[in-house]
This record gives sequence, C-alpha cells and structure tokens, in this order.
Amino acid sequence: MTQQPGAGRPIARTRRLVGGQGEGRPVQSNPVTTRLADIAAQAGVSEATVSRVLNGKPGVAATTRQSVLAALDVLGYERPVRLRQRSEGLVGLITPELENPIFPALAQVIGQALTRQGYTPVLATQTPGGSTEDELTEMLVDRGVAGIIFVSGLHADTSADMQRYDQLRAQGVPFVLVDGFSPKVQAPFISPDDRAAMALAVTHLVSLGHTHIGLALGPKRFVPVQRKIEGFVRTMQEQLGLSPADIEERLVQHSLYTLEGGQAAATALMDRDCTAIVCASDMMALGAIRAARQRGLEVPKDISVVGFDDSPLIAFTDPPLTTIRKPVPAMGQAAVRTLLEEIGGTPAPHSEFVFMPELVVRGSTASAPGDRNRP
Repeated sequence: MTQQPGAGRPIARTRRLVGGQGEGRPVQSNPVTTRLADIAAQAGVSEATVSRVLNGKPGVAATTRQSVLAALDVLGYERPVRLRQRSEGLVGLITPELENPIFPALAQVIGQALTRQGYTPVLATQTPGGSTEDELTEMLVDRGVAGIIFVSGLHADTSADMQRYDQLRAQGVPFVLVDGFSPKVQAPFISPDDRAAMALAVTHLVSLGHTHIGLALGPKRFVPVQRKIEGFVRTMQEQLGLSPADIEERLVQHSLYTLEGGQAAATALMDRDCTAIVCASDMMALGAIRAARQRGLEVPKDISVVGFDDSPLIAFTDPPLTTIRKPVPAMGQAAVRTLLEEIGGTPAPHSEFVFMPELVVRGSTASAPGDRNRP
C-alpha cells in the first residue's frame, strides 16, 4: 500500500499509463477508454486532450497539462516516465563537437554556473556519425533532467523542423537555446550580436586602409551565418560604397567551420585579390593563415586575418590572432539564469537576449599592402 500525497487515503499500487495503455496491476478493471474518461472528467478536459498529454503531443496549454497530471495523481495512476516530476539535480547541456575550443569554453561557464546553483550538468556532445540531437534529447529526458540547454543546435538551422521543440515543451521539459534564433520556437534564446560583430571587424580593417575585404563563413542555412552576412554587407556598403549584390557575389565565401574550411574559403578569397579576410570562427581564421603561408604570403604584412570567438589560447598563435570576442561568460550565465527561472515556474519572456561582442586587436591585422605610410 502507498499513501497518495494530499489525498488523505491509502490507494493500491499505481498503474502505468503510456499513451492510454497500461502495464502492471490496475487500480480498477475498467477498459482503457473508461480510464481515459475518468481522467478527463477529473481534470475537466476532453479524452482527446488527456491522450495528447500522455503522449507528449504539442498544442496543450501548460495549465491544462498540469490539470491532467494532477488527475493522474488523484486517481492513483503512475505518470508515464516522460511526465514524471523532473529531477532537481540534473540539467542537460547539448553541444556540437568539442574540437572547436569555444564550445568547451561555453560548457565550462554553464557547468560552473549550474554547480553554484546546486545542479549537476550532464554534457551530451554531438559527434560525426554519433548520436543526433534528437537522440541526445530523448536520452536526457528519459533520465529526468530538470531542463536542457541547447548550444548551436538545430534551432539555428533554418532548414530544420522546429516541431521537435514544441514536442519537448509538451513533455513539460524547460529549455533554453543558445546561438541561433527561430521565431517558430516559443523559448528563450541567448545570442551574440553577429551583425555588430561584423561591423566591428570591417570598420577595423577599413581604418587600416583595406578596401578588398572578404568574409569566410559556414553554410548559409544557419541563422548566425545569415546575420553575419547582413552585418558585413551593410558595413561594406556604408563604408566603401559597394553594392550589396557585388559584395555577396565576390566577397562572401561559404565553407565549413573547420581549419580546412577556413583554408579553402581563404584560398578562394585570395584569388579575388582580397587583402583582408574576416572569418566566422577562430578555427577558420587559423586555416586562412595557413592558406596565406602556402602562397608565400606573410600575415599581416601581405594579408590581414580576423577571427571570431576569441577561443582559449588563440592569443598565443603565430601571429596572435585579432578576433571578435564572443561574450561567453555573460551568455553562459544568462542561459543558466534563464533556464532556472523556467524550472522554477517563472518563465523568462519567450524572446531573444542579445549580447554585444568586442574587437580584440592583436598581431594578425595591419595596414593594407601599398598603404604602409598610414599612421
């Protein structure tokens, strides 16, 4: 016998209900449809709504979902695993591969902030050929995490189906999304100002006399990529008078967010006589420097390179990399604070919190070739 909290009476061992189906010993011997009818009557909703809640389907208001869960408790049914009370101790963190040092840096900030608040971070990393974001999410939900923070996930991919996040919310799992905004997802977003970042980089290079500036970045379907292009094109147009169409056609090169991707993109941009290259990650910037050296060019004497992120140890490269510093500490702490508000039942506004990056000038940028007499 177990005591139902708040019910004031003993009840029989609970029975599991998953999608309206039961297993184990029943509280009562009525058919499944009758059980759904009882739950619906107790909660004051339709049987279809009960079924949607039990199956974790979207389209059910949070208050209605709580009413159905309360009805399960009152009637003595055990909640399906995905709908049980979340553990107060675990928070999932899903990141891309950890080869890019900015992701471990962000994971460290988030992990430390969670630990200070009494939570244990569970890091789930996507790797090529490994588990997908959906598989990692399911694994974390099955373990009853209190919430999930997604970093540079499918929410940043404009070609991805955003219903997966609706389904997660329908299961009652709080979550926060970092890097990449989608108006289709009702959740808090944490982002750097990618447009402002490009304005900082281009303004710096123009001040050094560069007029042929290229942009190397990842696939166009990603929101941060689209925003960087917007900021780059606008600033190039304002400061150099170039047409947007000409900028995108000649000075923007898509590749992969890897050292090899940066090398390939920089090679293409140097073929178009660029004397400076802005890269969408520090890893790509290191690839650009490699491409320049393979051509016998010196950085920054012959070509200037700007990175993005200010990854750990990037100040100690040869030459030390001028880069746009991503506000990782502020973003990581904001992601944790926002998630804990969601977990605590006082959700943050379902909007985007945007953080300003900063330019860090080091040794990989200098005056444009032929413009060495500038002060």
